[in-house]
Amino acid sequence: MKDFYYIGIAGSAMANAAAAMKEEGHHISGSDDGVYPPMSSFLEAQRIPYHGTFDAAHVTALPDETVVVIGNALSRGNPEVEAVLNRKLHYTSLAALVGDEMIAGRTSLVIAGTHGKSTTSALAAWVLESAGHRPGFLIGGIPENFGCGCRPAAPGGVFVTEGDEYDTAFFDKRSKFVHYHPDIAVINNVEFDHADIFDSLDHVKRSFRQFVNLIPGNGLLLVNGDDPNAMEIAAGAHCRVRTFGVGQLCDMQARDIRLADGRTAFTVFSRREESEQRYAIPMAGEFNVRNALAVIASALELGLSDAQIQQGFDSFRSIKRRMEVIAESNGITLIDDFAHHPTALQLTLTALRERYPGRRLIACFEPRSNTTTRNIYQKEITDALALADVAVIGAIDRPHRYSEDERLSPPRIAEQLTLLGRTARAIPDPAEMVEWVASVMQSGDVIALCSNGKFGGAHQQLTARILDT
Repeated sequence: MKDFYYIGIAGSAMANAAAAMKEEGHHISGSDDGVYPPMSSFLEAQRIPYHGTFDAAHVTALPDETVVVIGNALSRGNPEVEAVLNRKLHYTSLAALVGDEMIAGRTSLVIAGTHGKSTTSALAAWVLESAGHRPGFLIGGIPENFGCGCRPAAPGGVFVTEGDEYDTAFFDKRSKFVHYHPDIAVINNVEFDHADIFDSLDHVKRSFRQFVNLIPGNGLLLVNGDDPNAMEIAAGAHCRVRTFGVGQLCDMQARDIRLADGRTAFTVFSRREESEQRYAIPMAGEFNVRNALAVIASALELGLSDAQIQQGFDSFRSIKRRMEVIAESNGITLIDDFAHHPTALQLTLTALRERYPGRRLIACFEPRSNTTTRNIYQKEITDALALADVAVIGAIDRPHRYSEDERLSPPRIAEQLTLLGRTARAIPDPAEMVEWVASVMQSGDVIALCSNGKFGGAHQQLTARILDT
């Protein structure tokens, strides 16, 4: 057993991974700056000791053999990081730790792509779990079926990892997914994102090519055949490649897609076997059908039957903050969704249209990511929000990072949407936004809060207003 010390332990992935390592019998401790519920409660429930401040003295007291895990948000200048470097302690990143300690000796299934990673990873892990395989996993969100974002796998078992293309740590600028030793890899889609670390779409593609180059010759790459960027990357693979999607040339094609009562049924046609199989998932949207296709292909490769896969689909409970219903009262439905890229926003709003036909859709979007706070996707965000009947654009997160001519312009988006016949407002103050939405909402409305952050407490405030109506 080893001693691990996590700097930045209150991050969701860090805390969940720390708990998984403790479950494996290792000695775990850590630190963070200001630890609040729910992560403070989680760490205490796991009986993981931690310091609530960063202080070099914490590192000075560590035994020489301690392995220090440095969180992705940490950088030079942090007193504990400086102390680790000065003492020449062995340090690593969370991604490298997962690869070395949790994935090594297991079959590695890595789900990558710009969108859909968390949902697809959670679905794959649950399908395996329901079939009795008890996989390990590392997932960015919290899968409702498991209640945690990370769990170890038995030796020789399967480990499912959400393959994030974001960089690893201040000392390792490669994408996290290069650490995950893929045996089966999924590339769902590839778009320009993470403008703080990638210069262009070509830069993103280079990172995905590096990932593909790590798949062994006897491995398998599953790629969205409807996505030209993903297909371009797959062309350089040195392993088996199988495509999935709705296009006629895909190896696994979804046909006859039908939505009813919140479930989506579809037929999977396999071009290679010339066979058909009907499946159903408890989710809406064509993009979720593609997610399911990736899971079906992965599960079949791992030896599961069609019946076992459908059994997992039937009992899947999604993942928090992915089209999650957080309040319903007097005919008003409030949805929380993690959409923070224009494509994800468009897919979410399209799926909500399908899931709630005939109901008025109010979309509230917080431009918070490093990509959507810039004007790179000004038109695409406008087009996505045009799918709603009413749209509200919140404040740009940390606008001082960019000059005015580089920033997204919420007022201009609202103006364009108004010209398109939508009711639209740019309201930077979350409390004012809640008041305005509360003043216009009516029975039958579906309200979607789309943000990868806390939206200034809008979730809780709108929930209270809806339940009071």
